[in-house]
Amino acid sequence: MPSVCFYFQVHQPFRVKKYTFFDIGRDSSYFAGEGEGDLNNEWVMRKVADKSYIPTNKMLLDLLREYPSMGISFSFSGVVLEQMEKYSPETLESFRELVNTGRVELLGETYYHSLAFLYSREEFKRQVDMQRKKVEELFSVTPQVFRCTELFYSNEVARAARDMGFKGVLGEGVDHLLGWRSPNFIYRPQGLNDIKLFKKNYRLSDDIAFRFSSSGWKEHPLTADKFARWVSQLNGNGEVVNLFMDYETFGEHQWEETGIFNFLRSLPGEVLKDSDNDFITLSEAIERYKAHDEIDVPYVTSWADTERDTSAWTGNEMQRDALSKVYEIEEDVLRTKDKDIIDDWRKLQISDHFYYMGTKTMGDGVVHSYFSPYDSPYEAFISFMNALSDLKLRVEKKLNYKDEKNKVTFRQSI
Repeated sequence: MPSVCFYFQVHQPFRVKKYTFFDIGRDSSYFAGEGEGDLNNEWVMRKVADKSYIPTNKMLLDLLREYPSMGISFSFSGVVLEQMEKYSPETLESFRELVNTGRVELLGETYYHSLAFLYSREEFKRQVDMQRKKVEELFSVTPQVFRCTELFYSNEVARAARDMGFKGVLGEGVDHLLGWRSPNFIYRPQGLNDIKLFKKNYRLSDDIAFRFSSSGWKEHPLTADKFARWVSQLNGNGEVVNLFMDYETFGEHQWEETGIFNFLRSLPGEVLKDSDNDFITLSEAIERYKAHDEIDVPYVTSWADTERDTSAWTGNEMQRDALSKVYEIEEDVLRTKDKDIIDDWRKLQISDHFYYMGTKTMGDGVVHSYFSPYDSPYEAFISFMNALSDLKLRVEKKLNYKDEKNKVTFRQSI
């Protein structure tokens, strides 16, 4: 019985506007981007909501009503929830409707969709806790399964997730780490018996997320009945079909004109024609299926680029320099106890900033360019570093002010 585990990532960053050297010390608004097209965060949020989130939510709500046993899983970054609250409350309400069906599970992740796991474990834990609290506040549910930023996974990610109380964790189905194993079973992380591991079936996932509209693909056009046959063929050779993808696949990355909505509308009915198939949430899969083996993943993998590692964000000197500099001021930022400074610092941790700085070529480079709102990775780097320089000035000013205030208090006390 192959159970389809549909998991969707919902995330929109706060993009750094074109912030120049001459803005340093004069402008502490890094993310407004007003009137700057793809750098206008409000405009992007409303566009994606109209093209993707709202119509897809409506369709899924209809499907959940038509197939009441169907389950779906989502993960929200905290920053996309903030933008829904601020720019598109109707979108947030449509997600609430889905969750209120009782058939939609919400996962845990980092609030700021950051790479903190690589640079600061304490900050990583703080952000996971912040995201959990935000989900509880908005949806009245508590995440039980963890999905690290950009599907980062390793033995240590699994251990951290277990230690934070999660019962499941997601990872990319990297072929050379799976070895002879199939991604269509549940596994155990190395050395852990109290948390289960889901591996993404990247071939079937990417057939929808990336290849759906590719006229040069030998399987084009992809129809719901064809995809359902591929799922049914796994009967006897798999228990879960982990289809993990960006939610923006529907209507934004794959436009309505490609037929993606018709595909999604028809898919559950076609899959469920085979009585051995069903759609379940990740937590339901944890309860239903045992772990078949232990998998050792000694280094961090991701779902990005050909390498399926962290190089999409850390692959060149610009990216590594920007990342090291934003995390090296952690202690001073937190010492300010200034909510605005801390929030801006955390927004500068959003993984997308470093993705935009990528300088890969060939297919991976094309994907980076497609997602970037900047004219070049160098423009992304310059705007980011200028904004970070201004943030450092604000931190220094705040700490100097606090030091002077403490000196005055001390003198008065004697």
